[in-house]
Amino acid sequence: MASLAERAVQVLTTADGRAKCALSRAHAAEWMASRAAGSPLPIGNATPPDAPARPERPELLDPRDVPRRRPGSPTGRAALLHAVAHIELNAVDLHWDIIARFTDHPMPLGFYDDWVKAADEESKHFNLMADCLEALGSHYGAMPAHAGMWRAASDTATDLHGRLAVVPMVLEARGLDVTPGMIDLFRKAGEAGPVAALEVIYAEEVSHVAYGSKWFNWLCGREGSDPKEVFHRLVRHYFHGTLKPPFNEEKRADAGLPPDFYWPLTETAPDPA
Repeated sequence: MASLAERAVQVLTTADGRAKCALSRAHAAEWMASRAAGSPLPIGNATPPDAPARPERPELLDPRDVPRRRPGSPTGRAALLHAVAHIELNAVDLHWDIIARFTDHPMPLGFYDDWVKAADEESKHFNLMADCLEALGSHYGAMPAHAGMWRAASDTATDLHGRLAVVPMVLEARGLDVTPGMIDLFRKAGEAGPVAALEVIYAEEVSHVAYGSKWFNWLCGREGSDPKEVFHRLVRHYFHGTLKPPFNEEKRADAGLPPDFYWPLTETAPDPA
């Protein structure tokens, strides 16, 4: 029987987006069934790839070279959906990667429950975005995409604290800030399909940020360190740039992120004396 870590690597080494998400959802269902039966799959050990397998398309460009999206037109709104699909596909890999990459850290089974559930939901989110694109006569891979999405994973490949701080608590928290505006944009355009899909994503992303906050605080508690101080140090080390308001403070609070975690990071840290 393949371990959970081995199953995670199977997802990471599958290139096609739809196939990746189908495998992700199948493995998530098996994990959840094994937990419900009281006989969880072994966590095991595996060696994840440095970067996940990707399809030939979309072409991945430097962030500065990705064409600007002008959402006032149907083409621009399709480009926005494509960008969200790309983010969701990377999120599938990020959540399976945290499962496979850090098995040397003894963690409760609840840690794996949370990230398997998050990976399952991100797989659903990618499929929702891909469905929206296909309804518009497009598809995932039809436009260039951001090549920098995996940078946070590469930078934190040996630092579980850093991974939790930067991926769910910074990058996914940013999704809570910007998704309401996207929903309004598609609603004003009279596009009910993207509105419904983005509302599902918005509701479920709160939990993913909350998983990051929960396990980051748990790790800091286990070692007796101050979570806020550690968070500020790690984000300043791994995140390139400062955090930019406006922030969705209500949803961030729902996810366990108080304002004194992120507001100080809107300013450049002073040079150490």
